[in-house]
Amino acid sequence: MTGVVTVAAVALVDDEGRVLVQQRPPGKPMADLWEFPGGKVEAGETPESALIRELREELAIEVTGACLAPATFASHPLGDKHLVLLLYVCRKWRGTPQPLAASALRWVRPIGLHALEMPPADKPLPALLEALI
Repeated sequence: MTGVVTVAAVALVDDEGRVLVQQRPPGKPMADLWEFPGGKVEAGETPESALIRELREELAIEVTGACLAPATFASHPLGDKHLVLLLYVCRKWRGTPQPLAASALRWVRPIGLHALEMPPADKPLPALLEALI
């Protein structure tokens, strides 16, 4: 194994208790799978600052670090590396999410996440979200 890849992701929760997921675009690894918005934590970034940057780039929304509540994490092998996915919950943001880096966006109740095809690292997260939301 050559290292650990840290990814920060978020469960954006709307006023109806639904969570936003995005569909990975064609041509990318794991295309068409549904995932929580977020991305890799780059060198020199905290998970929170990476998530704020990714949400601006991927969804055109603004989030503050104070609105990101750490929720859970997942750990999964990823080729010759290992993925650690840090999941936050956020209930407050500015702007309307737009699919700038995804094929589609969908608001889903936590129990409905189980029916979506998700990357392996995301699969244990819906059950944990059900207990939190």
